[in-house]
Amino acid sequence: MREAESVLGVFAHPDDESLSAGGLLARHAAVGARTAVVTATWGLGTGRAAELAEALKVLGAGQPRMLGYADARVPESAPGCARLLDAPLDEAVGRLVGHLREFRPQLVVTHDAYGGLTGHPDHRHTHRLTMLAAHAAGLELLYPDAGSPWQPSFLWAATHPASAARELGQELMKPGRTMFSVPDHVVDTALDVRPWLAQKLAAIFAHSSEVRRGALPGRLAALSATDRERLVGTEWYVRHDLRPAAADTEAMR
Repeated sequence: MREAESVLGVFAHPDDESLSAGGLLARHAAVGARTAVVTATWGLGTGRAAELAEALKVLGAGQPRMLGYADARVPESAPGCARLLDAPLDEAVGRLVGHLREFRPQLVVTHDAYGGLTGHPDHRHTHRLTMLAAHAAGLELLYPDAGSPWQPSFLWAATHPASAARELGQELMKPGRTMFSVPDHVVDTALDVRPWLAQKLAAIFAHSSEVRRGALPGRLAALSATDRERLVGTEWYVRHDLRPAAADTEAMR
């Protein structure tokens, strides 16, 4: 895979960017690509937004860009604001279109349709919003107040193939939870991110509140270096071409 010139991650919560695509973001930043992340939930001024800022600094992905909605399960994540799941669809898509048109990425990265292994509803909804916004951003008659049209070339959905989920899923998830994965043949790219693993892990651990409460960053922090590499040293993606063109397609192979 050759690096894109610009990458915009769109993820539901602070820490999703590091867990799902931290290696990809660090890899692109290392070769000078412009990289940034939009986070759908939590508000600026909250503790988790500050953790996100530190994680993005580690990954070379600029300052936090927040849509400002509340986490489905944490109302205090964005006081006085609607939950992401309750926000008017047109409004949420329009906010994201504004970021796409302002940053003008070649590659957009987000959750898969399941919302990753956990199937978190915020993850699934962020996937829907991103798919809609990635197409709408290039259409000048949609959201005319959100900036000049810009069509990203590719959208990559972070996922787990079924074989990897069987091997790794029980260690990545809490016991007893339903696990979501895609058939192996659906996965287009298995990205070895071990050269950037130190950055990816540092970004994950920057989400210190999640480490303390024993969420996945905390469980990873308690493991050996060998186990961490085994669990998060590969990232898998399903690729979607948004603007087929010979030059772009060749660049991202």
